[in-house]
Amino acid sequence: MIIEPSWSAAEHDRALDRLAARENFPVAARLLPARHRADLRAVYGFARLVDDIGDEAPAAQRPKLLDLVDDDLDRVFAGRTPNLPQLRRLARTVHAHRVPEEPFRDLVQANRQDQVVDRYETFAGLKAYCTLSAAPVGRIVLHLFRAHTPRLVAASDGVCTALQIIEHCQDAGEDYRSGRIYLPGEDLRRFGCAEDDLARTVTPTRLRGVLALQAGRARDLLDTGAAPLLAELTGWARIAVAGYVAGGRGALAALERGRYDVLAHPLRPRRAALPVRWAGALGRTRALGRRGR
Repeated sequence: MIIEPSWSAAEHDRALDRLAARENFPVAARLLPARHRADLRAVYGFARLVDDIGDEAPAAQRPKLLDLVDDDLDRVFAGRTPNLPQLRRLARTVHAHRVPEEPFRDLVQANRQDQVVDRYETFAGLKAYCTLSAAPVGRIVLHLFRAHTPRLVAASDGVCTALQIIEHCQDAGEDYRSGRIYLPGEDLRRFGCAEDDLARTVTPTRLRGVLALQAGRARDLLDTGAAPLLAELTGWARIAVAGYVAGGRGALAALERGRYDVLAHPLRPRRAALPVRWAGALGRTRALGRRGR
């Protein structure tokens, strides 16, 4: 795997930072205090490990490797020392913040599902998958910042689902080459698409329509979830979540700017624009709050 057991903590962090730089959103921005960065890196390291097993390990070995992760989670929540370095680092964060077991198990289950389900017929079905593959990360983050309430969990689920759908749009060609399609089958048929449209070197107009539809749905989920999160969170929690929201909006802008031609070239947000979007997410919420008084 990417993170070797023999690596030092510094090597582990550098590897995670290189991987995180490819994401749409800041995983552990340098402006956050070191304690928060360490916790977010630990969570990201776990999610990255599970995703790498589900996507990159030899197919025949994936179920057994995911079993090893589940076994290590047993150790973490039983107060015993796990075997994998990612889980050893995670254990400190879990115990310090009393993060429950369920969201970690859900992330493992999402990757188990990826081994047997490679198509989603409806948008509702895709959203249900995101409750395992994406929403748990947001729930963990809320625990890290002591902000886990039912209202904020529901809002976070929407934001995380939106971010996942955006990534599915960006990576549609790569996913197809891996044998998976995360664009709803009923939408592909409605726009007259065949599955092999995803193998082309330039995105057909009909497929761009499907991608634009998913991006619009993601934008609605993102905006609906961001409003209560950024209105009610305070301090570093609000700043961190605003970064995730800004990254999602930047990715949506990149898709629109590239006319949804995700097969010809990667459509990723402009890193230089992230601070402006980040500040904009915070300022936008303040403005809404003033108008609501």
